[in-house]
Amino acid sequence: MHMETLAVHAGRRVDPVTGAVTAPIHLSTTFERAADGSYPLGFSYSREENPNRESLEECLAALEGGTQALAFGSGLAVLTAVLQGLEPGDHIVAGDDVYYGLRVVVHQVFGKWPLEITYVDMADEDKVEAAMRPSTRLVWFETPSNPLMKLAGLKAIGRIARDANAISICDATFTTPLIQRPLDCGVDMVMHSTTKYISGHSDVVGGVLITKFDNYLFERVRKSQRHGGAVPSPFDCWLTLRGVSTLACRMRTHCENAGKIAAFLEGHPAVERVHYPGLASHPRHELAKEQMSGFGGMLSFELRGGRAKAMAVAGAVRLITRATSLGGTHTLIEHRASIEGPETRTPQSLLRLSVGLENAGDLIQDLEQALRAG
Repeated sequence: MHMETLAVHAGRRVDPVTGAVTAPIHLSTTFERAADGSYPLGFSYSREENPNRESLEECLAALEGGTQALAFGSGLAVLTAVLQGLEPGDHIVAGDDVYYGLRVVVHQVFGKWPLEITYVDMADEDKVEAAMRPSTRLVWFETPSNPLMKLAGLKAIGRIARDANAISICDATFTTPLIQRPLDCGVDMVMHSTTKYISGHSDVVGGVLITKFDNYLFERVRKSQRHGGAVPSPFDCWLTLRGVSTLACRMRTHCENAGKIAAFLEGHPAVERVHYPGLASHPRHELAKEQMSGFGGMLSFELRGGRAKAMAVAGAVRLITRATSLGGTHTLIEHRASIEGPETRTPQSLLRLSVGLENAGDLIQDLEQALRAG
């Protein structure tokens, strides 16, 4: 079945009671036992199982080509549950420009665990292989990375982790299952912040972990979800599933708009460098063509003039919104280093752009006047 069809149909069924095509929101916290004390319909307490969450998990597993999915109340809740599944002293290999929230969780939330972690350039598979230890249990990576849009080879990272008896997890939030298929390339599990493109409307926070094969870490994450309680509400699940219905058509527009804007920025004299895998100038453009069916709606660019110029341009946009997050219908711009704090590795001259669904010409016109005014 094609992805567009799965996005509309997977996990959904006509309501058997009313015939409603759109599923109801099941707000009940508890469910009736049968006379023998069992739960014949499979639901007992909404923290452990809920019809809306079950539908969302079934849909996202099908989209990603996995067998099982676990939905959480946020993307960082997924990461937290994964780290809870590790043993004290376990070693992690992660990207050197990984989402800054991972560093916060590893070093602050789990600071007393302790966990060992090595940050490497995931675009250099030799460095990844050299970083592996006998105690390495997890390889966590993004491709493209946030915000420098570095690409890691899915097949290579999956093989390196497998050879070391470690589990690989790809944060594929930027790409969605529509344009990149980590599980098909030998990666063990895929994580998404469903807050972003999956839900797609900047109105719900969530996360998901998807696996293709049974493994001990996924089962530990399942226990953390069901007994630790970091679950999304039924309404959040319903909203996210509604967003998935339009994912395919949204991603086509995101990709098309981002490609046009990246080309415009690359030719602008105020711009020093554009980070976008769809450009021939990207250092791993050929890899992008090999493992991605589109180049996504995210890009970043560095300005001549450093931090001052970047802040001025971000403050001069009129149509584009200056805000954190990504993957929604609105185009958002932000000075990423300011968000990440004093330990950021992001260049001070860099602006990150989440390209939305507006007309690309209107967005380019806004960027043009902002680059001029800033």
